[in-house]
Amino acid sequence: MTQAMIEYIVWEVLWGTPLVVTILAIGIYLTVRNGFFQFRFGGFAFKEAIKAFTGGGKDKKDNAGVISSFQAMSLALGTTVGVGNIGGVASAIAIGGPGAIFWMWVAGVLGTVIKMAEISLAVHYRSHNKDGSAYGGPNYYMKKGIGIQKKMHGVAKFLSALFAFGFMVGFFINIQIYTVAEAIATTFSFDMVPVAIGFTIVLYLMISGGLKGLGRIAEFMVPFMVVFYLGAGIFIILKNIAMVPGSLGLIFGSAFTGTAAVGGFAGAAFSHAIKTGMARSVFSNEAGWGSAPMVHASAKVDHPVKQGILGVFEVTVDTLFICSITALVIMVTGQWSSGLAGAELTLTAFETGIGTAGRIVLAIGTFLFGITTASGLFAQMEVVMRFLVGDSKKKDLVLGIYKWTYPLPGLALVMIAVYYAFPGTTVWLFSDMSTALPIFANVVALAILSPKFSELLKDYKARVMGIGQVDPNFKAFYEDQPTITKTQKEA
Repeated sequence: MTQAMIEYIVWEVLWGTPLVVTILAIGIYLTVRNGFFQFRFGGFAFKEAIKAFTGGGKDKKDNAGVISSFQAMSLALGTTVGVGNIGGVASAIAIGGPGAIFWMWVAGVLGTVIKMAEISLAVHYRSHNKDGSAYGGPNYYMKKGIGIQKKMHGVAKFLSALFAFGFMVGFFINIQIYTVAEAIATTFSFDMVPVAIGFTIVLYLMISGGLKGLGRIAEFMVPFMVVFYLGAGIFIILKNIAMVPGSLGLIFGSAFTGTAAVGGFAGAAFSHAIKTGMARSVFSNEAGWGSAPMVHASAKVDHPVKQGILGVFEVTVDTLFICSITALVIMVTGQWSSGLAGAELTLTAFETGIGTAGRIVLAIGTFLFGITTASGLFAQMEVVMRFLVGDSKKKDLVLGIYKWTYPLPGLALVMIAVYYAFPGTTVWLFSDMSTALPIFANVVALAILSPKFSELLKDYKARVMGIGQVDPNFKAFYEDQPTITKTQKEA
């Protein structure tokens, strides 16, 4: 398969106009329908996140779940704050030009309410194991929320199958190991394959601890990683503050017109700017991808929207803060037009800004980002596997095979990329293939279930925020609803 064929499949078929329009439309629809919640109550969402940081780390025995609300957010942040911020943003600029950053911001702003909705619905429709622990995700709210109606049963099965198939494609296209190997290899002059093998071994050690182990590790590592990355990036931007106005002008100026060729940058049309900006935004913050809800559904929480609101914080921190800092560092240091791409572009920009030591520290940080991202995705894919296997007698066998083979395709991807000398932009195209189908299926499901999300949000605002009247008969969790009758199923 040639580079041209890969680009056509990604940008014209999978990430073509239909998907871009669908994401924008659903984001705008949910924003308007729910009274611009992410704008009007953004401060409230941040206060709730701070509460989780300061007092949400302890398990609450009176709420069903596997991990605390704070651990769920940390683990979800661990998957969002990762290689997408370092390699994804850089490759978006390398392919789509500075204008891609603008569309990354647009997708981020709309993504706050999208992620809030999918997390809330995942917690509302979640299921429980025999030991009482909770699990859930898009497949579960598609089945319980959409499939319960006879007329929509076929739609639910199609969306669920499309989501599961698309999401599991990510099992074979794991970009995390490649990005880490690229960062370490280019910084310390190592070969990528030995680095990838070492990373794979560490990843095996991480996932052996199970979901509870991942929650504890993420709780410790994520805040440290975020603070370091933000601090170093802000320092570089302030150091080059005179370049900021011109960089912002180029970002906004090329958002609708594309970018002309300059230096090592080959130029990019408007279509590439919007598609790459949105694709890498979703890959980074996971809003609409359906991955984060699989972690949040396991949280010990007393209301679905209480957990959903943390999604607003996640997207804001990931895209509007961290991704923006990455983008501005690349812009103000002038490296955006160097012809580099992926993690190497970001590392070179940081090296330009704070010297070789900065690149070394960031490369090590990339390793930590990659570990939390890859291990978090392991937990998310396991939820999909559980849904596909169901209560089959071979459930434990299938999950065991999945657990011990999960890191291998990512390692194989590195070996293939090295053998065929694929550039970083090509490897990231493979990654974009894995996100398109689950995103489309999930956002369509969110549109269908938007009335339920609005009901949940209305109830939360009344019970917690003191806005509106409390309906004492409203049930915040699906499991607490009265038994569904045959008439309701056929409605």
